[in-house]
Amino acid sequence: MSGIHPPPVRHRVLIVDDEPVIGLSCERILLPEKKYRLNIQTDPVTGLKEALTGHYDLILLDLVMPELEGMEILKRIKGAGIPSEVIIITGHATIKTAVESMQLGAADYISKPFSPDELKIVLEKVIQHSAVLKENIALRKELHLHRGFEGIIGKSIKMERIFSLIKRVAPTDGSVLITGESGTGKELIAAAIHRTSRRQDRPFITCDCSTLVPSLLESELFGHVKGSFTGSIATKKGVFEIADRGTLFLDEVSNISLEIQTKLLRVLETSRVRKVGSTTECQVDIRLITATNQDLGQMVQKGNFREDLYYRLKVVPINLPPLRERTEDILELAVHFLEKFKKKNPTPVRGFHPDTIIAMEKYDWPGNVRELRNLVERLAILTDSEIIAPGDLPSEFFSPSLPTVTSELPHSWEEFKNFKQEVQNQATREIEKEFLVQTLTEFKGNITRAATAIGIQRTHLHQLLKKYSLNAKDYL
Repeated sequence: MSGIHPPPVRHRVLIVDDEPVIGLSCERILLPEKKYRLNIQTDPVTGLKEALTGHYDLILLDLVMPELEGMEILKRIKGAGIPSEVIIITGHATIKTAVESMQLGAADYISKPFSPDELKIVLEKVIQHSAVLKENIALRKELHLHRGFEGIIGKSIKMERIFSLIKRVAPTDGSVLITGESGTGKELIAAAIHRTSRRQDRPFITCDCSTLVPSLLESELFGHVKGSFTGSIATKKGVFEIADRGTLFLDEVSNISLEIQTKLLRVLETSRVRKVGSTTECQVDIRLITATNQDLGQMVQKGNFREDLYYRLKVVPINLPPLRERTEDILELAVHFLEKFKKKNPTPVRGFHPDTIIAMEKYDWPGNVRELRNLVERLAILTDSEIIAPGDLPSEFFSPSLPTVTSELPHSWEEFKNFKQEVQNQATREIEKEFLVQTLTEFKGNITRAATAIGIQRTHLHQLLKKYSLNAKDYL
């Protein structure tokens, strides 16, 4: 029914501090927000019992208390596997205690005395951080249960169509021509066709036609007999023979010379192969899949590729879309690559900030999926925090892209003023973010020193960092 809205989510917060004034301060600051439910405990033993129930989203925990230290409570909470996020409250703030508590699993810390804005900002940041982790964990579970089609990640409409096409062509022996830009995953598609074909228990042999000169490529494809040319000290099988009764995948087939194209066409027509230097032929039974990042149709028109071979190869054409045309797959791919990296390498990284994914979805990806995989591996190595923030991305992800007039000029002075303001605002945002990154770098993430140096309040700087999803800890 219209006009009826669900009640706002209220976060359950446990405050454990032996100073009653701290609990009262938190009540005064947080209760008017109407999105927190508070339980205040001044006795650390009772506070620990409450924490171990696991009923709380957030736990604000004092470090220095009688009977039971906050660090010991933190260890017991994390040791019991309680999912609550813990924020350390300390009046003895040092880098050592802060780092130690974070290493034990605390999400953040706040120093006494703290202002209302400081408390709200820290809580909001930890809530967002927790939400991101939960989203990434859920996605990892989803990926574990459903790895796309034959291990190929993709839920976009374009990829679903390709998966459907693979299912239809795989049971046949029809030649398949896979086209697409470099890095789109053409070999993965070829392997998927083989794995779902009747030849799945037979060899899947690949040959990159761009890596060999014509004389060596001919030998690689068809084999040679001993003494047929300088250096041929033994008879060798070509990939056509090796792939007999299986699948042969020729990558970058556009690099084959016209002379070898003629010999390749004859092999496809007769299913017989003659080694270089031999006078006899042998029978082969292969399923051929080829791939290229070139337009073979244009090469045919220019006389650089045989027309009859072209049609022989493209019995079933499959065109892989570039990553920029399947942006809805970027999050799944990024999480998949991160999980693969984590299985072999130690890294604190557990997921991606939503704004990071937004920036990645806006990027052009000239290197396609291969570029995304390499980027995720680099970020997993270089990022020190659990969440990959937008500030961790390379500078090319944030190159200024001012609004452009793609269809027509403004029709009125008012429209022009709005356009002008939009350009100015965007340029200002780019400069403001660069200024903040430069400041954080110069003062190594020290918010107090950075705010003093540039002449603004600490709380104002916190707000600016939140605006651009910048994390001061990333600059320590």
